[in-house]
This record gives sequence, C-alpha cells and structure tokens, in this order.
Amino acid sequence: MDVPTDRPSLTFAALAHPTRRAILERLHLGEADVGELAIPFGISQPSITKHLRVLERAGLVATRRDAQRRPRALVAAPLRDVTLWLASFSEAWSGRLESLDSYLQTLQQREGGYAGKK
Repeated sequence: MDVPTDRPSLTFAALAHPTRRAILERLHLGEADVGELAIPFGISQPSITKHLRVLERAGLVATRRDAQRRPRALVAAPLRDVTLWLASFSEAWSGRLESLDSYLQTLQQREGGYAGKK
C-alpha cells in the first residue's frame, strides 16, 4: 500500500478516523498528555499513542517535554491549509447554486405569467 507523503494527503488521512478528530477537538481546548486523552475514549494509552503518531506525522499535533510529562498541543496550520483548499470548491459550488437559483426564479416567473393568462 502506498503511504501518502504530501501535506494535504497526510492531513486528510489523519482526519479520516473519528477518534483522531475527537483528539483534535480535545486539544483545541488545551494541552493534554496521553493519559488525559485516553480517559474519554475508554481505550488504552498505547492505542491513543498510535493515533497521536498519525496526527504528529500530519503536523496536526506537537509534543513538548515537561519533566516526566509529554503534553500534546494542537497545531492548526495544516487545518488552515486544507480549509483554504476546500474553500475554492465552496466558491465554485456557490456560483453554480446562484446560477441554479436564478434559473429557477426565471422558470417560476414564466409559470406565473402563464397562470395569469388562463
């Protein structure tokens, strides 16, 4: 299996799992270590560590050392990059939806004109 190495692919791969998304939501509130992150999920610390490795590889999580503790923190830059990429599609769809809305209004006006001639 080919493992993606470009930043957007790594970000999307990391976001593909609901546990990793939940970890990011938790880290959005502030730093946490593996033990703190494992509590709400009811899964082992090694399992959380595996998820954290994927998030770290994608650049979404940073680890720092604080004596014996290794708190993790959210790194939002890759999310911003993906959001900007997705925004270009949003703009395209918005333009298409506006065109569709205009077309539908034209159809409704025509039907209203025909109904008035009866």
